[in-house]
Amino acid sequence: MLAGSLAVARQDPKRRRALPIPKSVAEMKEFVPDSSIVSDVIPSPNFGERSKGRTPDMIVLHYTGMPDVEGALARLCQAGTEVSAHYVVLEDGRVVQCVQESKRAWHAGLSSWAGEEDINSCSIGIEIVNRGHDWGYPDFPLRQVAAVIALCRGIIIRRNVAPHRILAHSDVAPERKQDPGEKFPWRALWDSGVGHWVPPAPISRGEVMKLGADGPEVLALQNSLAQYGYGLTPSGQYDQATAAVVTAFQRHFRPQKVDGIADTSTVATLQALLAGRPTAAKA
Repeated sequence: MLAGSLAVARQDPKRRRALPIPKSVAEMKEFVPDSSIVSDVIPSPNFGERSKGRTPDMIVLHYTGMPDVEGALARLCQAGTEVSAHYVVLEDGRVVQCVQESKRAWHAGLSSWAGEEDINSCSIGIEIVNRGHDWGYPDFPLRQVAAVIALCRGIIIRRNVAPHRILAHSDVAPERKQDPGEKFPWRALWDSGVGHWVPPAPISRGEVMKLGADGPEVLALQNSLAQYGYGLTPSGQYDQATAAVVTAFQRHFRPQKVDGIADTSTVATLQALLAGRPTAAKA
């Protein structure tokens, strides 16, 4: 039986398969899961204390980006990899907890949001089992999405997480990451009370800003992206960093076309998001 397992006969034996326990964590101290929907606890040794006693008020969603769950759990839970997450959500909807919410998991890496650069200290990381762009990038199963929603709703209540602080890994690290990607159903989360989202503006022909552009329109776009939270220094130059942030924005908020080009749809969607944020978030 898995260390700290809460799995019982309610699980369908036809779809449930045993989860591998990395040898390096087999003797680790068990802990009581923070969420009632956790099916298994597989402790990871890869965590620390949150900086300056910071309490988490952000959720960062990832995909595992590996061919199978065995490899993903081994990487997240083996000593020496220097990678971990608080939760892992499997394709069949099971939720595994690897790090206690009170601790600082190592999931975000070099990242920033709204002026904060130690994202690991202010966030809870959720890894969603999916092979990712490098391995075919399958759709996210409905059962898995439902589990992510239920898990996030509990965290929101426990940690008072604002809607606009439920983010993609690509949002906080746009030049390095693309997960959970344009196939992740952010609208389904929003429909269930998780995250900040608006219907994307229709894609149409019109003026665009792209790599190499400059001027006041580019500066206004950069200011708006930074105002929403993206780690971007406004310069008036549409450089590689700007293209990376626009690409990340599109993956999350306008996934119908992800190309790093700020067309009228991208700009209009961004403005609608800014207009719809809670008043306290606009200050």
